[in-house]
Amino acid sequence: MKKIIALSTAAFLSTALYANTDMQAQLDELTAKIKKLEKKQKKNTKKISKVNALAAKDNIKFDVDFRTAYDNVNYETANGVKYGSKNGIYSNRLWLGMGYAPADDIVFKGQLAYHKAFGASYGQRGTGFGFDTFDWVSSETLNDDKVRVREAYWLWTPTTGDIGWTVSVGRRPSTNGFLANLRDDDPKAKSPLAHVINMEFDGASAGIKLDNYIPGMLFKICLGRGLSNATAWASQATSSLAPTGMESLMGASTQPDYTTDGSNLDNVDMAGFIFVPYDDGQYSIKSTWYRGFNVPGLVVTGVDYATGQAVPTGYALNNTGDMDGMALSVKVEGIGDGISDFLDETVLFASYAMSVSHPNKDRTVSVANGPITSMTVNKMLGSADSEAGNSIWVGAVIPNMTGGQFGVEYNKGSKYWRPFTYGEDTLTGSKLATRGSAIEAYWTQPLIKKVFSMQVRYTSLNYEYTGSNAFFGDGGTPMTMSEAKAAGMDPVEKASDLRVYFRYRY
Repeated sequence: MKKIIALSTAAFLSTALYANTDMQAQLDELTAKIKKLEKKQKKNTKKISKVNALAAKDNIKFDVDFRTAYDNVNYETANGVKYGSKNGIYSNRLWLGMGYAPADDIVFKGQLAYHKAFGASYGQRGTGFGFDTFDWVSSETLNDDKVRVREAYWLWTPTTGDIGWTVSVGRRPSTNGFLANLRDDDPKAKSPLAHVINMEFDGASAGIKLDNYIPGMLFKICLGRGLSNATAWASQATSSLAPTGMESLMGASTQPDYTTDGSNLDNVDMAGFIFVPYDDGQYSIKSTWYRGFNVPGLVVTGVDYATGQAVPTGYALNNTGDMDGMALSVKVEGIGDGISDFLDETVLFASYAMSVSHPNKDRTVSVANGPITSMTVNKMLGSADSEAGNSIWVGAVIPNMTGGQFGVEYNKGSKYWRPFTYGEDTLTGSKLATRGSAIEAYWTQPLIKKVFSMQVRYTSLNYEYTGSNAFFGDGGTPMTMSEAKAAGMDPVEKASDLRVYFRYRY
């Protein structure tokens, strides 16, 4: 019996051993097949990734931002005269964005813009003596039905170790900047600090990113040109028809194409920097300084020849001098850390800015139709001295129970305050340029996810001095309302704009 048990045990063990050996061989074969499949899968994944990357880089990506707005604009002058848009103004604004990235460290970005009131408008373009079609604001003002280039630039972002760099040239994104993007419901702010710069510009920038050392730290140099002095193409086309010495009287030019015209405005340039000492997404501190060179303005060229005194019988657009601007802006996006959803979604901000004028010294300009052929211009903002202005701007944006946001903002500017905010998104003139005070309240509400939204916004401006939205010459001379009335003028003292819009973005 013991022998039978022993033999049975030996037979079982040998069978099990054989079975285990066979099973192990099968497992080894299966493992080898799996490894082979994994290698093949990795190769396929790499190929697919390359194809996807190639497809992404070989196509321009487009986005659409279309807004239909209703504005009710009202003004009241110092003498109590009231003006308004009786039935309101309906307008459409289209931004067609585009981007193309052929490599990881370089990208092209552009934006085409169309912005006009419903139907035709009286006088069509150039109704503001041409200023409403000035290059600085041509995509922000209500214009004709043409599509214009609002932005077009390349951005190169190389790295050196832990340091990132940025280099960019083109029609730079210089509107809807830091803090203005909140009321404009733009998730990302464009390049400038909106307290002092909000206008279209052509130029270049170069920056260094130090956020690997301090969160968000950035230093960027900015250069721009707002006007180029050059004669037009075929500028001599009619000069052969004019007798020698009579060319200018007959509207002809004696200069070849694209040469500097000594009788016209000089180049208008800008140079400055943006410094971000800290930005961790919740707490942001940003600063800027710039100088605008040869900035333009209307200057008095009329002369009362009986008395020899300059009187406002004629004006001409001339370079008036240089203008400095600077700002320090702080934003807190979320109060505390996880205290409540309401505080997490609350945004507070404050900004302080200054402007300083540097008038030309004895600039000579031409005077037409009189025995005096030239006169001296040495004033900016009506003063021959360097004048400083300042402005404060504070605001808060809080969430509401419908998933939208309420916002309120206040700003106040002094007598000689003068920023470059001509392209601000409003129909009553830049609120941030106000020499006086402005208050604004708005409700922004998403309707269909982040694709379709609406906003109701009310802006009220109270001017203490004249010239808030003028350029840099005599048109920007600050006068109190009482002084203006005593001089026989009736300037706007109060302005308001009620806006309702619906906006589609994808």
